[in-house]
Amino acid sequence: MKIALGSDHGGYRLKEEIKSFVQSLGHDVEDVGCDCSDSVDYPDYALPVCRKVVAGEADRGIVICGTGIGMSIAANKVPGIRCALVHDMFSAKATREHNDSNVLAMGERVIGPGLAQEIVRVWLETEFSEGERHVKRLKKIKTMEDEYSLHP
Repeated sequence: MKIALGSDHGGYRLKEEIKSFVQSLGHDVEDVGCDCSDSVDYPDYALPVCRKVVAGEADRGIVICGTGIGMSIAANKVPGIRCALVHDMFSAKATREHNDSNVLAMGERVIGPGLAQEIVRVWLETEFSEGERHVKRLKKIKTMEDEYSLHP
């Protein structure tokens, strides 16, 4: 699987750890930045991750900032992205099974690297349960995106 990975300064250290971890699981990683802990704007790194996922250049994306909140908000502005802010393993599994999330957001200041690695592992290994009720709900989300998109 190819994973697009990005962070702002608040998530830089965790991004570096997650990059190595994802590679150790046998996945390809495309790191879109940032490349240091100097202050940057999180939308500048959420957008390229999401563009790669929507374009099919990456199978999934991971975005990290201090809390994960800013990154998840920015990511979810991109039509076709279903970004889940996750800080526990139950949610990591549920968001794949029920929501078919294609981008994972986490906060470096909220969780440590060990838990983050386990969340990523579970999220990457869990498949979407294509049950009728889940597909129906995703279609409703797509309808919402289409209705409010500036570029349908």
